[in-house]
Amino acid sequence: MGQLVVLNLGKGDWSQGCAIVTAQLWVADSLTPMQITGSLPPAPEFTLLYSRWQHLYEALYAHRGWRQVRSANAFEIEDDETYITDVSEAEFKHLCKEFQQRLNAWLSVDSFTKIDRQLRTHLNRTDDIRLIITADDRQLLRLPWHLWQFLEDYPKAEIAVSLPEYTQSIKTDESPHKKVKILAILGNSQGINVAADRQLLEQLPDTELTLLVEPDLESLNQHLWEAGWDLLFFAGHSSSQTVGQIQINRTDTLTLDQLRYGLKKAIERGLKLAIFNSCDGLALAWDLADLQIPQVIVMREPVPDRVAQAFLKHFLIAFSGGRSFYLAVREAREKLQGLESEFLCATWLPVICQNPAEQPPLWQDWCDKREVSKPLKIQTYSSGIVQPKVKFARALLSSIAVTSLVLAVRSLGVLQPLELWAYDRLLAFKPTETPDARLLIVTINEAEIQAQESDQRRGSLSDKTLDRLLQKLDQYQPRVIGLDIYRDFSTSLKYPSLVKQLQQNKRLVAI
Repeated sequence: MGQLVVLNLGKGDWSQGCAIVTAQLWVADSLTPMQITGSLPPAPEFTLLYSRWQHLYEALYAHRGWRQVRSANAFEIEDDETYITDVSEAEFKHLCKEFQQRLNAWLSVDSFTKIDRQLRTHLNRTDDIRLIITADDRQLLRLPWHLWQFLEDYPKAEIAVSLPEYTQSIKTDESPHKKVKILAILGNSQGINVAADRQLLEQLPDTELTLLVEPDLESLNQHLWEAGWDLLFFAGHSSSQTVGQIQINRTDTLTLDQLRYGLKKAIERGLKLAIFNSCDGLALAWDLADLQIPQVIVMREPVPDRVAQAFLKHFLIAFSGGRSFYLAVREAREKLQGLESEFLCATWLPVICQNPAEQPPLWQDWCDKREVSKPLKIQTYSSGIVQPKVKFARALLSSIAVTSLVLAVRSLGVLQPLELWAYDRLLAFKPTETPDARLLIVTINEAEIQAQESDQRRGSLSDKTLDRLLQKLDQYQPRVIGLDIYRDFSTSLKYPSLVKQLQQNKRLVAI
């Protein structure tokens, strides 16, 4: 699983600094870690810097016609003419650069360089590195830690954040399934496009997907109690203002505390990852961390549709194709740079919230696959949105072609000899059956034929004998009498009852 670094900032904050910073390094899955200590000085400028960055981030998107209203009761997209619009891209880019420089200057102080130096001594640039940052102060965890120069120098490292208290969750079922079980919640889609998320999930290999489209609380809670979810996915409106909230339909807004028991049971039964492909999700991640979920992916700020969809696409391709969880997130996050000409700071948004007591997942372990699945292939236009029309047209044409071929072969009778041979073989395999009590077979042997008066007999039975036979059988009111005797001559008028039988008895079937 690569190397693990847990960087604990303790009880510090921006204004007071972090008096005790502890870095624990597990090398090559060792049972005991190496521990290094240091400290970080006060950095009160981050309070104003982050607030300014957040304000300009929202203002910039509002100026471009998009922003999510930041209030406890609102989840709609709004174009507010009074909102600040006097922000330029150049000003915002300058602020981003300043943020990066200040963060790296803070992490380059002498009291912290001992940790940085020891990590670089024991880690190689080719190592897969999970770097988990924990802190009591949640504002510290909101920092864009991916800007740390350490990640630039170690291309296979990725940052995750965590609350300081964690433990492994109690699990009752960790056995892999034949397919990855995904519970996907598509909440209120007003003003956003959740259809693209749905199409991406439906194309995943080796999956059993359950979709809840704008469910109510009862339905959502009931599905959480079902056994064996591997991944919980949410797309829709969410917010971390005062408390984490998701809007599951156009009228119902929930906190995760309202799903607490269902979520606990899902984690107990094997839920390993939750993805909230929605706005401002850190408070949701903290609520799930309290329930000891192994890992969560959220967006740290409001996120445009195209950024959320692109991240999900790149992550699912990499993760289902065999990439480790952390490398799949980093690859997907960095690929968002291609959108930053239009959506500034897109690479800042995705963040892993990790329980350090849990191992990160592998896609193939979820579905008991010894070999990595074939990479997910997603058809897109240049906009990056999946196009179902092309897929549907191909399926329709294929169905018409196959149906036409089968009908043509059937009409020509090409398959008939094979069908008859197969039917004959199947009948031969049937077990020996006892005679049916409802059927009576009357046979005529040679002795009985010779016992008749020769002057009256024509064929196997004389008219007199046949008349007696039919009268006797008719006493039992049979539903049908089959006469398998060849008679190429007329019946004698001496036996009018036989003539009547042959002419009028509709239950008699003769050759």
